Amino acid sequence: MTKPLIAATTLTAATLLLGACGPSSQQETTAAPIELKVPAGQYKHDPYHSTLAFSVNHLGLANYIMRFTDYDIQVDLDPDNISQSSLTVTIDASSIDTDYTGDYQATHEKSPFTTWEEDLTQSPKFLNASEYPTITYTSTGIAKKGGKLEIDGNLTLLGQTHPVKLEATLVGQEPQHPFFGYGALGFSVSGSFERSQFGMTHLTNPPLVSDTVTVNFEGELHQVVEQAAK
Repeated sequence: MTKPLIAATTLTAATLLLGACGPSSQQETTAAPIELKVPAGQYKHDPYHSTLAFSVNHLGLANYIMRFTDYDIQVDLDPDNISQSSLTVTIDASSIDTDYTGDYQATHEKSPFTTWEEDLTQSPKFLNASEYPTITYTSTGIAKKGGKLEIDGNLTLLGQTHPVKLEATLVGQEPQHPFFGYGALGFSVSGSFERSQFGMTHLTNPPLVSDTVTVNFEGELHQVVEQAAK
């Protein structure tokens, strides 16, 4: 009878110990709410320190990453009342860079396009940029959620508009940029959507290329300050 009693006592002690540690451990891992310390106003992305990328899964083997090179991101920021802030993204659909170094024409003899980028941007199977030259995202709501910002918005792609949710993590902020003096902050933003919802179904059945598209932004936003009249 002694051994079972010892085992039960040990188990009870361990359970009490874990229970006592649980709340404090949870508190330690809970991220503090975002506190924005930059001035209110309009902010635009710094094109020299930003990347807007998107990826799809290729053949179930890897996530294939591409980038847009021509886009504009504008934020009207109210740091004291984030729900009154707004985000607008405008993308040139023909500005894709894939880092593809192969001989595209040699491996795609039947394609009417000369490069992989041209195929992705101009083909009706993909972005069809000649008919739909612009991709836009407009926020409908921004809220603090733990240590992140949750952004609800509408994505317009291939002439169709559907809701897409983004999540933003604050990387850093400066009330005064160390070189220029205006407000600056940087975010890591991610989200995903199903391309078939916008009518792009090429290579999804069978799933050679994933239906899910993941979007990532890494970069800086700088306060727009009007230059003083000379």
